[in-house]
Amino acid sequence: MTLAAGIFAVLLALIFLALGTAKILALPRMRELATEAGFSVAAYRRLGVLEVAGAVGLLLGLAEPLIGALAGAGLLLLLAGALVVHLRKGDGPQKYAPAVVCGLLVAGYLALHLVSAR
Repeated sequence: MTLAAGIFAVLLALIFLALGTAKILALPRMRELATEAGFSVAAYRRLGVLEVAGAVGLLLGLAEPLIGALAGAGLLLLLAGALVVHLRKGDGPQKYAPAVVCGLLVAGYLALHLVSAR
């Protein structure tokens, strides 16, 4: 794994650990976002568990690249799902921009991961 891919992995892990933990703890803002998205708090907590698992996978990927690639792919699917939810609700760019930005970061990580695997 290249240094750049490692930096991406750590950055993304920090982001998803923070977001996932906030969802799991059902912090007030996360409760609001769950309601806005049409999810129960319990369902939003499960999404948080998936985000934390993805973050852990990215960190494990520093030692075992396949785990990192799979974790990145899983996070990319979660972010695609988030984008679909926002678009179906008719949300504007200010609402779905975080999912797009995080998705681009994850895609960048996966691209670097693929390049370094050669």
